[in-house]
Amino acid sequence: MNIIVAVDKNWAIGKNNKLLVSIPSDMKFFRSTTTGKVVVMGRKTLESFPNGLPLKNRTNIVLTSNPDYQVKDAIVCHTVEEVLEKVKEYNSEDVYVIGGDSVYRQFLPYCEVAHVTKIDHAFEADAWFPDLDKMPEWKVTADSDEQTYFDLEFQFLKYERKA
Repeated sequence: MNIIVAVDKNWAIGKNNKLLVSIPSDMKFFRSTTTGKVVVMGRKTLESFPNGLPLKNRTNIVLTSNPDYQVKDAIVCHTVEEVLEKVKEYNSEDVYVIGGDSVYRQFLPYCEVAHVTKIDHAFEADAWFPDLDKMPEWKVTADSDEQTYFDLEFQFLKYERKA
């Protein structure tokens, strides 16, 4: 399984259930990477999308503890184990965990690859991703040149779990 996330220099990912910043090339990378694939998210992440609707052209799996929660065009699961069972139906290389912070933390142990857009700026935040640079089992295996969006510098990094 994969994780895809945009983080600031402190590994922050959001505030008030919103992304810290919207960078067009990061959004394009997210779209091109996940289209046609399976995306796993928490309920609040789903509800942060336009009109609270699942992402188009993807299989959406939503994790929620609410047993009555339903959403059109998405698979709803209620435990991490249930999600892990469901994703066995797909090629694990085609499964992307897309947030939020508690979902990232719960699924990180099951992921082999993390696609991280690292933004060289510290934002005010209330949600964070685990700092992969401090986890010896993860290493950067690919990186892009530094890019700039207005005054923000960022780069795309690929982390892989060491065998």
